[in-house]
Amino acid sequence: MKLGVVIFPGSNCDRDLIETLSDVSGQEVVELWHKDTDLKGVDMVFIPGGFTYGDYLRTGAIAKLSPIMQSVIAHAEKGGFVMGICNGFQILCESGLLPGALLRNTNMKFECRNIFLKPVNTNLIITAKLDKNKAYKVPIAHGEGRYYADADTLKKLEDNQQVVFRYCSESGEIDEASNPNGSLNNIAGICNEGRNVFGMMPHPERCSSSLLGNTDGRLIFESIIERAGVLS
Repeated sequence: MKLGVVIFPGSNCDRDLIETLSDVSGQEVVELWHKDTDLKGVDMVFIPGGFTYGDYLRTGAIAKLSPIMQSVIAHAEKGGFVMGICNGFQILCESGLLPGALLRNTNMKFECRNIFLKPVNTNLIITAKLDKNKAYKVPIAHGEGRYYADADTLKKLEDNQQVVFRYCSESGEIDEASNPNGSLNNIAGICNEGRNVFGMMPHPERCSSSLLGNTDGRLIFESIIERAGVLS
């Protein structure tokens, strides 16, 4: 199994993600430059957070035009695994690999703090080791993290169990007070119909080491690596 992380101008979470994936998988992680089209034989593609192209126009709007994204889209269409975190989630929505969009936070402020997540569907490659009844502490850092989709798309996501994470309180309550950005239905992460493309706004790579005082995010990467081994 070979893992790759796409790097754009303005990516600032790529190194954290590379080190986390390498630590969890025990393998070297390939760096994929945005101007290339060769995915270098990776089985899994990860798109990190950051501020690609300075977030000009809108988040992810320019990054989706990078040459590498055509290869990422082709990889996903063949059933290959793709995961976007924060800005990566925004890029996947802009690229059409995930439905909906990420809009400005309702308070019009950049939110950088710990929040709590509750997994909605634990039958997925990224949630296999998570407990539906537990709230996980994971940091956020975004100004445009408010998930939005039209009513029909939102209903389809809910009916198809494509909502992966919701924002919740420390005790696991899903309510307005625990929603940091105004996302519809407290949505913090989703997947596509094929269950091979995933996007989430919080940063699990920033809470995957005991040195950081929090390892809740590590469970997500352990789920991916272990389930991928089972599936392969």
